[in-house]
Amino acid sequence: MAEENSNKQKSAGEKLQEQLSFKFKNQWDVLDADLVSAAHKFSEGYKRALDQGKTEREFHDLTIARLEEAGFKNLDHVDKLERGDKVYRSVHNKGLLAAVVGSESPAEGLILVGSHIDSPRLDLKPYPLYEQNEFALFKTHYYGGIKKYQWLSTQLAIHGVVVKQDGSKVEICIGEDDDDPVFTITDLLPHLGRKQMAKPAKEVIEGEQLNVLLGSQPYPEEALKDRFKLNILSLLHEKYGITERDLITGELEIVPAHKARDVGLDRSFIGAYGQDDRVCAWTSLEALLDAMPQAKTQGILFFDKEEVGSDGNTGAKSDLYFFALNELCAKILSREPSLLETQQMLEHSKLLSSDVTAAYDPDFSDVYEPMNTAYCNYGIGINKYTGGGGKGGTTDANAEYFNEVTRLFEQYNIPWQAGELGKIDEGGGGTIAKFFANAGMNVIDCGVPVLAMHSCFEVTTKLDVFNTYRAYKAFFDHAE
Repeated sequence: MAEENSNKQKSAGEKLQEQLSFKFKNQWDVLDADLVSAAHKFSEGYKRALDQGKTEREFHDLTIARLEEAGFKNLDHVDKLERGDKVYRSVHNKGLLAAVVGSESPAEGLILVGSHIDSPRLDLKPYPLYEQNEFALFKTHYYGGIKKYQWLSTQLAIHGVVVKQDGSKVEICIGEDDDDPVFTITDLLPHLGRKQMAKPAKEVIEGEQLNVLLGSQPYPEEALKDRFKLNILSLLHEKYGITERDLITGELEIVPAHKARDVGLDRSFIGAYGQDDRVCAWTSLEALLDAMPQAKTQGILFFDKEEVGSDGNTGAKSDLYFFALNELCAKILSREPSLLETQQMLEHSKLLSSDVTAAYDPDFSDVYEPMNTAYCNYGIGINKYTGGGGKGGTTDANAEYFNEVTRLFEQYNIPWQAGELGKIDEGGGGTIAKFFANAGMNVIDCGVPVLAMHSCFEVTTKLDVFNTYRAYKAFFDHAE
């Protein structure tokens, strides 16, 4: 009765405005206590995943362990697939496909969520170890879009693999355990930094100055040349059995050494390295694990090399991902699919390109267009298109698919918001979406809004992370 009286008091214009207008809502105002509690609980597993998977290799291995724990089998070891079967296939230990088989033919299409698991970082140069002025250091080459000055005077760790001359592989991780040493790149003291501080931000530190400090203790033979370098080689050989030759062919990455943490007195934020785009990868993985088998086969795709253009045999441009989908299709059909069936599979498939988007930051409001940007705590952020300037390099999802996805989210009470990556002429960015759209799939970008993207300490909100998981699960469970 009170609601009826309230409606009677509204003017015709107010009623019309209520009927026709649309606004996105801060989820703190509408979520119940159970969902808030679930969001906090979900974030704990997510933070552990960030700490354990700081490189694409580590996150790949963590994912496979999680899949096998849930009963997924290696696709290479399976001859025939039936409804409900769970399989995965690695792509050179840096990407993968995981799927839950449905009852329909793959030619009817697949339901997919695709993310990248590489993040901006520092890679060691091919010939990295040197000494200068009685310091031992590593030379690096930055990977992806970084602000170079953010990597100075912070704690760093070394992760990666080295393949020795005999072909054996050694995994290296130094700087994560409390008893480990950490590493750093030194900055200039402000007392002597007058000229440095007058430079544009991108020139404050040059790429060739991103040299990692390793030590200052010499090998105890004064007559030796390069004995500071030799001491580091001696320590590496003692612990890992590797030589300088092995370093040259190795794959070692420099990443921030800090752990994922709650941020804020209310613990509403998560701060960590590598949330772009492992936040979308982890939420899609958990959504697939919790999804129920449907008519259509459901799957996730994890990619490498997105931060440098998606090239290479583990990037989204690689044919290996389409080969994996084709192998999946063949084992469901118990025969090689025809060219027509493969084309039909691609055309009828639906993909969420699950990549992060920029969250509005009031400290840098001049680069955002407030009406068309994602906000923290407003739910999964959907970008109809990405690119730069005049939408260069975008896929631009069609209205039918955009509406289909958002109607599905609304039907299952999933909060969503739409926006762009900042003002039109401020920059821009791209995702893996266009490579699968080019193959014929319906694709749209949607993921978690992130503050301080590409920094050493990116920030998300627990509500957005959890609601993105809920969105992907609804997509797996109900997309047709």
